[in-house]
Amino acid sequence: MFIKGLPLWIAQTNAWIASASGPGGECVLVDAPPDPSAILEQLAEDGLRLVALLNTHGHVDHVGGVGTVVHAQDHDVPVHIHDDDRHMLLDPAGTSGGFGQYLAAEGLDLRPPELVLGLDDGQQVSGAGMTFTAIHTPGHTKGSVCFLLEVEGERVLFSGDHLFAGSIGRTDLPGGSHEQLMASMAEKILPMPDDTHVLPGHGPVTTIGRERVANPFLLELQA
Repeated sequence: MFIKGLPLWIAQTNAWIASASGPGGECVLVDAPPDPSAILEQLAEDGLRLVALLNTHGHVDHVGGVGTVVHAQDHDVPVHIHDDDRHMLLDPAGTSGGFGQYLAAEGLDLRPPELVLGLDDGQQVSGAGMTFTAIHTPGHTKGSVCFLLEVEGERVLFSGDHLFAGSIGRTDLPGGSHEQLMASMAEKILPMPDDTHVLPGHGPVTTIGRERVANPFLLELQA
C-alpha cells in the first residue's frame, strides 16, 4: 500500500494519493486543493495513473484543483462527491466568496468534470485495486464524507474536515452544524477500532485510539 499526503495551498489542505501497487501503477486521489500543479507533478514523478478522485466535501480548499487535475488526464476520471456538496464542486469560484477571484487569477481550469458521481452513506467506490467505503458525516458541511479504506487488516480513514488530530472541523460556515457533526462523530466514527489510522484534511495523521483519549471533543462525547 502506497499513500502519500501533499499539504497544499494557503490552508495547507492535505491531498492524499493512494495506490495499492505503488509507483508506476494506478491511484486514487482524495481531495484536490487549488494547487493542482503540485498534484500533477507528484503523479508524474511517481508514474501514477489517476483512475478516481474522491472529495470529502465541497469547500474550495478541497475541490479548487479538481477541474485542472482531471482535465489534464488523457482519459476520463470519475469524480465522487456527496450530492449535498455537488454545487460547490460544479462552481468552485461562485461558491467560495472572495476566493473566487483568486482561482480565476491563478488560471485554474474551473470547468466541471465530465463524470461527477454522487455518494450515499455506506456506498463503496472501487479504483486502483482498492475499495473505499463512503461514510456520510454531516456537520462541517451538509455533504461531508469520510472514506474508509481496509487493506490487509489495516484500516485507514480519510476524515476530511470532520476529525483532526486534537480537534474537529469548524461548523460556523454555511451548511455547518455542531450538533450534526457531534452526532455523526458519535454514531459513525467513535465506534471504530483504536488502531484505525486517521488521515485528515489538515494537519498530521493520528489514530482513533489517540483521539479517543486526547481529543477534547471526543472526550466530551464519552463523558
